[in-house]
Amino acid sequence: MGVAADGGPVLGGGAERPDPGPDAAPRGTRPRGASSAPSASCPDSEPGTGPPTGDAAADMNPKSCLGFTKCFLFLFNLFFFALGSLLVAFGLWILFDRQSFAAVLGSPLYSLQVWSYAFSGVGIVTMLLGFLGCLGALKEIKAMLLLYFGILLLLFAAQITVGVIVYTQRITLATKVATYVQELIQGYPAQGPPKDPYESWDAVQQQLRCCGWNGPQDWNDPDGSPGDGAIACSCLEAPAPNSTHKSRLALPHGRCPTAAPQDIFPMGCAESVQGWLAENLVTVVGVCLGIGLLELCLLMLSMFLVRNLDPDYEKLLRGL
Repeated sequence: MGVAADGGPVLGGGAERPDPGPDAAPRGTRPRGASSAPSASCPDSEPGTGPPTGDAAADMNPKSCLGFTKCFLFLFNLFFFALGSLLVAFGLWILFDRQSFAAVLGSPLYSLQVWSYAFSGVGIVTMLLGFLGCLGALKEIKAMLLLYFGILLLLFAAQITVGVIVYTQRITLATKVATYVQELIQGYPAQGPPKDPYESWDAVQQQLRCCGWNGPQDWNDPDGSPGDGAIACSCLEAPAPNSTHKSRLALPHGRCPTAAPQDIFPMGCAESVQGWLAENLVTVVGVCLGIGLLELCLLMLSMFLVRNLDPDYEKLLRGL
């Protein structure tokens, strides 16, 4: 480094650097009075137009997802709880007022009792799931959400198991049903109102418009020869309404010894059941798939909510 004529330092190349003066800012620092805002030439530098910073976006998205999940689980399970309450009320109504339902619907008392138990059981399970999911999502209680997830997972696994068993063992099940129906036919009373489960079999034959399991020949004597009065009255077509009776006349109970062959349902109940399944296969499969997908959706949402809740999580939706 040399010395210039005026006493200032000279760089190794001999070039003279101008004196910045006493008011100049040190190198690497912003001059005093200069604005710290970005240049006006940047299109995104105006206030309110730029995107949120990375930390703000990362903090906003999880809260939005959790808030949406909580709202969906709360509202959906609230609807489930109300639906379960209606099912329980309807089941109890059928159970305690079976005579009125039997008179209106023409169904046997035993069948109505079974349906009342089924409605009540499904309603209680639905109410339990709705209560756990609704309160667990609203109050962020992990124990209730985990119990909700566990019960829903058990129901989903049970439905798959039953479906697999019914499909793989359908031939065995059909054989057992045919044997059971044959025993019912052999013990069917000759006259008088039949008791359960004969009353239920009468309802099946009338609803499906069938006779026996394989056909009217099932009502013959066990040795194969036709028995006098072997056909049950439920195998007959109900008399058509007339000017006096606006609805179909009720058939007598027991067996009808004077049944005309043209009045007997020619089809067996096995064929009727197969025909009904063939006609409604798309509906049955669609309902099963819809229920399964709904359960999977609820399982994923509840587990997502459980995994993202912690003691330090900022409470959301306190206004609900």
